[in-house]
Amino acid sequence: MKKIIISSILSLGIAFNPLHIDVTNAYTQINSSLLLKVGIKSQNVMVLQRNLKELGYFHTNPTGYYGSITKKSVLNFQRDNNLLADGIAGKNTIKKINSLDNKTSPSVTRGQSTSSSDWSWFSKIQYAIPRDSTFNILDIYSGNSFKAKRTYGTNHIDAETISGYDTSIFKNIFGGNWSWSKRPVIVTYNGISLPASMAGMPHAGNDNAPATAYTTWRSDDYGPGTNLDAIKNNGMHGVFDIHFLGSKTHSSNRIDNVHQQNIKIAQNYIGK
Repeated sequence: MKKIIISSILSLGIAFNPLHIDVTNAYTQINSSLLLKVGIKSQNVMVLQRNLKELGYFHTNPTGYYGSITKKSVLNFQRDNNLLADGIAGKNTIKKINSLDNKTSPSVTRGQSTSSSDWSWFSKIQYAIPRDSTFNILDIYSGNSFKAKRTYGTNHIDAETISGYDTSIFKNIFGGNWSWSKRPVIVTYNGISLPASMAGMPHAGNDNAPATAYTTWRSDDYGPGTNLDAIKNNGMHGVFDIHFLGSKTHSSNRIDNVHQQNIKIAQNYIGK
């Protein structure tokens, strides 16, 4: 693996530019007094779908019809932004979408660059890698890589390996055991490579129970509660954590210094 040292220093509050990025704003503001839900077909729904697609939540061509795909996109957006998750685009949801019209997902453009002082988890990354995204994770120290999917998480990514094969690689990276130790990694999705840090402990899930259902047992002694295990038969119960610049833990709502140090290390290994 080629190693390219990035000239800028990665730290909270200091600009860094992981890639040459060009951000294109394709937004049209939506009237927040509207109530858009399943069954409606209109130009406003078309605009909603385009904006959600710009944010990385709508993954097909806009049709103007509010069906199950649009409802799921709205649900994922609401969950990621701490809104009432009902799948209906009402006042608060539309206002939040409108407020993000300058934080749309980046597209890679060779030969161009832009300031990345706000390229952090809460400003951009959580939108650039939306829920249900499958990405590649490269472990810096071992050179091993595997695929995972963002299934949950708001303060950081809660991910799951996509297969038993990927789980075996993930577990081997941590010496063959589940572990809360943290390692610098590079996450690559949709042409974007970002420095990150991952922990090796699956938690809060039960592979044998339906996703998001109440279950009496969850991994890592999480006890009864909502099952955070969406990908079945992958040899892993629950999710593992991936942190990015400025992300926080879910339990304390604070920045984890070890994860942030790992992100600095990972930045130095971003290459081609």
